[in-house]
Amino acid sequence: MPWSTRPSAWSASSPQPSASSSGAQAGRQAGAVRALADLARLVVPVECPGCGRLDVRLCGACLASFDGPVRRVEGSAPRLDRLVGPGPLPVWAPAAYAGPVRGVVTAWKDHGRADLTAPLSGVVRRAARGTASVLAEVTGGERLAVVPVPTRASARRRRGDDLVLRLAGACVEGLRDGGVDAVVVRALAVVRRRADQAGLGARARGGVAGSLAVRRGRAARAPLGWVLVVDDVLTTGGTVAAASDAVVLAGGVPLGALVLAATPPPGRRTSAFPQTREGG
Repeated sequence: MPWSTRPSAWSASSPQPSASSSGAQAGRQAGAVRALADLARLVVPVECPGCGRLDVRLCGACLASFDGPVRRVEGSAPRLDRLVGPGPLPVWAPAAYAGPVRGVVTAWKDHGRADLTAPLSGVVRRAARGTASVLAEVTGGERLAVVPVPTRASARRRRGDDLVLRLAGACVEGLRDGGVDAVVVRALAVVRRRADQAGLGARARGGVAGSLAVRRGRAARAPLGWVLVVDDVLTTGGTVAAASDAVVLAGGVPLGALVLAATPPPGRRTSAFPQTREGG
């Protein structure tokens, strides 16, 4: 008789584990997981990067620092004097890059805190939902391309992910929540080396013009149409301006940019922006 037609020896004669033994095994496994987690906290203590509170990855108070009203913040960016197209380019942000927000974003970008991607993506999703009505008035139901500022290959390797691309995906979700037909389009590429903006002075940050361009072969495909640029932090605005210029030169129409946080104007290092127009 072929082996495939024989009854299973295991099912015929082997004893089945009892419910009590299965429960005991599950309990031992859960205990082992807890022990490993406790050991990990001893070796590498977990703390909130915004306030330093121990044994919490991101405390509620520091996460709430990102939950301010979505504001127009382009007035705080001196380099948003775009070289191509009319200005100024609208930029929306839910938080100021100061205090706990700065600590959280820095840990996420530069200290391997990949566990912060999910909550920060949630922040961007809510912010995008808050701008959806303004953008929908312009697009009139046409598709909006959400274009992330490209990340250098070395930064992707160091961080283990393309963090701005993750934010762009969250932005699309928020726009769709608000009724906007949006899609992520990885349209841009770095064409010459540019340093990370966060560690540079204003003069050095001003040298990013022309550092971005539409990806090779992208211009030969369908036009970009309406575009919303996404980046992590707005400092002087040089990177967002370079992205906008590249979009314009490729025939796209940039409607603005959405960032996770924006550096406050000079002399205002608080966690809030001055009262300005909200949403649009």
